[in-house]
Amino acid sequence: MAAPPVVDLPIVDERLAQDVASGLASVEKLLRSSVESEDAFVTEASRHLIEAGGKRFRTMMVLLAAQFGDPSAPGVVPGAVVIELTHLATLYHDDVMDEAPVRRGSPSANARWDNTVAILTGDYLFAQASEILSDLGPEAIKIQAQTFSRLVRGQIRETVGPRAGDDPIAHYIDVLADKTGSLIATSGRFGGLLAGAPDDVVERLSRACEAIGVAWQLGDDLLDVASSSGESGKTPGTDLREGIKTLPVLYALESSASDRLRALLDGPVAEADVEEALELLRADPAMVRARAELDAWVNRARGDLASLPPIPAREAFLALCDYVVERSG
Repeated sequence: MAAPPVVDLPIVDERLAQDVASGLASVEKLLRSSVESEDAFVTEASRHLIEAGGKRFRTMMVLLAAQFGDPSAPGVVPGAVVIELTHLATLYHDDVMDEAPVRRGSPSANARWDNTVAILTGDYLFAQASEILSDLGPEAIKIQAQTFSRLVRGQIRETVGPRAGDDPIAHYIDVLADKTGSLIATSGRFGGLLAGAPDDVVERLSRACEAIGVAWQLGDDLLDVASSSGESGKTPGTDLREGIKTLPVLYALESSASDRLRALLDGPVAEADVEEALELLRADPAMVRARAELDAWVNRARGDLASLPPIPAREAFLALCDYVVERSG
């Protein structure tokens, strides 16, 4: 079966493009076989989100990072599958917590079946990831455990919100780093580690990938406000409707918002007021500040990438940094 579409990243080196395409196909094959069960329903539920598609963004990060060692090393493809299974498992659980009816253009597992099935299927994917991980050695197991701890901590902190005396902006960035950045950081770490790259290269890859992950999410925040055609994969203003305080909203509430914008952003924005809120927020200095924060994270990634060996994979990572900036508008 062909690999699913990935981020539209131009890889100008033909050999690298072929390596990544081959790696994606191998990951896809193992990903599907890893969730097969003697019980047909378990297989169906487990494959539900796999078959819905997705960018396989984290898989691509593993495969690019592996280029700094031996990309054909036996642990690279299983490591990428561990990352993808972990990501998919969190999506099953996220949809239950968010009561989301749709995921990747298809009914979510909780909508198609129920919350219990969705939760247990997510647990099953975590278990399958752990089984594969057990063959990758104690260091990989420890890294995955630390990553999972960060993922859960980020979700808890997002759910609870900032405590009294916390800086809501710092809290928000910390949540992004844990909930989104940590698994993408481990994608880079696994790719380098399992390919046998030098330790200093693995550390730089991990830091750069985490920064790219945070910047990617900040780009989604900006797109939800700035886009007019749903480039982020959701209808513009979705976060405003749901009362989610993303970085532009937090900056606006902190200092610069007009009384009218502040009143609109105080909670979920009524449908009748969404266009007005978007127009006011687009013109607010908060958007400039949010873009500057995204740029800072991208530049942090570029700094680590600049010191990596000058191979085509480094250029691909740098092109990804450019893409993250460009997609945010």
